[in-house]
Amino acid sequence: MKLGIMVNEGPFTHQASDSAYLFASAAIEKGHQVLRVFFYYDGVNNANRLSEPQSDDRNLVRLWSELGKEHGIELIVCVAAGLRRGMKEELLADGFTISGLGQLIEAGIAADRLVVFGD
Repeated sequence: MKLGIMVNEGPFTHQASDSAYLFASAAIEKGHQVLRVFFYYDGVNNANRLSEPQSDDRNLVRLWSELGKEHGIELIVCVAAGLRRGMKEELLADGFTISGLGQLIEAGIAADRLVVFGD
């Protein structure tokens, strides 16, 4: 099954980002393909390369980057939501790119399912 994922919450304010990451990892392990992860609203904070959680905490920015690189997953940050939150191209972690809502629509069309995490 081809999956698209939408993440609407930041990595440290809500369980949605953790759940989305774990879902994507489990889906890949089961042989499914994650085509694209679209980060919207506060979810854009999952791409902030300046994020430095404590050493005993999970680093979702790094985990998303590694997952995207290892499995060829597009990690798309919504340009409008990103700019509202100060996220510019130079602040993006490895593997993330900025684009528009068209990428979300395209993921919904290309995927068998589009799974949304967060409000």
